[in-house]
Amino acid sequence: MMTSSRARSLGWMAVLAMCAAAVIILGFKVHAVKSEVLLAEREILALKRETLLLETEFETRASQRQLAAWNAVEFGYEAPRADQFLESERQLASLGQRPGRDAPAPIMLARAEADGGSAAIRPGPMRSPVSGAKVTLASAASEKDVGQVFTEAFGDFLIEASPIRPAQAQTMRAKAAGEAGLSE
Repeated sequence: MMTSSRARSLGWMAVLAMCAAAVIILGFKVHAVKSEVLLAEREILALKRETLLLETEFETRASQRQLAAWNAVEFGYEAPRADQFLESERQLASLGQRPGRDAPAPIMLARAEADGGSAAIRPGPMRSPVSGAKVTLASAASEKDVGQVFTEAFGDFLIEASPIRPAQAQTMRAKAAGEAGLSE
């Protein structure tokens, strides 16, 4: 025979087990609903992207009439015709220009010397591969320092944009000019 305290404790254990089972079942149910919500959100995002794509395509196709009108009136572009295409690589090569008299030989393969002997060879002036004329490169020393140009332009911007402190902006400009003079 069971005593009343033992029966009561077994009853509480059964109630506790039922509550634990209910919590576990509710947890699974909540997880299932959350995953459905996430799937729905993903579908919504995919539909928004597709809507944006379709709107863009619609606007593009709607503007094609305007583009065709501009093309007919202002630009005069035409679709390529069949006789404009080349039949082979030889036909393409025949369209090229012949190299000039002083043009250097075409470069076939670049390679590095293993013994370091290439350091003693000084290359000649750069020449155009088509005409053979000398190519002159711009020198970095002949141009103003980019930082100095930016500093001057930004200082002028600060002077114009700040009516409250024009003296301080001029001081900053003079300081930047002084630093630029020291760095040279």
